[in-house]
Amino acid sequence: MEFTQGVRFDSLGLLPEMTRALEKKNIEWSTPVQAGCISPMREWKDVIAKAPTGTGKTFAFGIPIIEHIDPESEEVQAVIMAPTRELAMQITAELRDLAVFMSGIRVVCLYGGAPIGKQIDALKKKPQIVVATPGRLSDHMKRRTVRLDRVQTVVLDEADRMLDMGFIHDVTRILDKIPSRRNLGMFSATISREVMDISWVYQRDPEEITVRADEQNKPDILQYAVTVEQTDKVAAMARIIRQERLERVMVFCNTKGMVERLTKYLEMEGLDAACIHGDIPQKKREQVMARFRRGELPVFVATDVAARGIDVDDVDAVFNYDVPQENEYYVHRIGRTGRAKRHGVAYTLVADYPSKMRLDAIAKFTGNDVKPAHFEGDTLVVDAK
Repeated sequence: MEFTQGVRFDSLGLLPEMTRALEKKNIEWSTPVQAGCISPMREWKDVIAKAPTGTGKTFAFGIPIIEHIDPESEEVQAVIMAPTRELAMQITAELRDLAVFMSGIRVVCLYGGAPIGKQIDALKKKPQIVVATPGRLSDHMKRRTVRLDRVQTVVLDEADRMLDMGFIHDVTRILDKIPSRRNLGMFSATISREVMDISWVYQRDPEEITVRADEQNKPDILQYAVTVEQTDKVAAMARIIRQERLERVMVFCNTKGMVERLTKYLEMEGLDAACIHGDIPQKKREQVMARFRRGELPVFVATDVAARGIDVDDVDAVFNYDVPQENEYYVHRIGRTGRAKRHGVAYTLVADYPSKMRLDAIAKFTGNDVKPAHFEGDTLVVDAK
């Protein structure tokens, strides 16, 4: 079923405590993916939802999960798997916001790269909801520090990315160990063959919810392909940031090494920049992300995988320092700007012919209108097509 608009939350018959939690956040209307998923998941139906990035998927599964939890029970009742620790942490924070008026609901977040001892201590407090990356959840299952035999709901968030990252064996092993589940929700920006394989094996007559990236749900993003010399890319980016007075930007590179180098180059240009990638210690990554969320860090540089789960509504612009290697990466990257009905802008720096051909192919595949542009002196000029 296709959904193009949301409904008022007060029309969904939610628990009073849930309604209060939404009112506290000044949220009255659901997004289309929430309108499509909340009711079937509350009815314990399996769901497979395809929706663009930044459309509110966490509340789509979080609201039914919170409402189903028995706070008197000390068993794990729901498991949510996410591809990265950043996304797992983001989901955990949003679930706690939804459960703020419901006493006795405990959520734990399990991810790699953090001391397992602290997580074991958190599990001893008998959480009913576990949010985890598949690898770390598998570790806890092997150690028998978590039991999933009473789990009723399982959710795979960003299922396409999770399977792309090689988690398919962990995911299927975990699903095989949850025999009593009543429903399985799968949320994904794209429905790949691997996602469909999981659905065929583990879901029963799932409700299929599709949210088209139409004008209502498609972010309002101006997109530019800026032709520059390779040696001028950093200076061009700094020039745009200053001339457009951009206060909060995300910059994407394809490799960890380029992320490190670019951050140093931007600092040499006099910009306050910091970065995250897979080799940076978790504590440092969390500090950098917290600065960016608070609006204290103007320029945030990252790889595609490291940036998953960073949910900030008012990013002024996205820069693709490197043209992404995957079509879907482009969609995920530019989706960081233009959220929450704001205008956004995305600049892709193109320094050679292969990059131009790659970006042209991405634009054709994704249906995005990318306008060619170049500098004349210090002025960015949009080319006439």
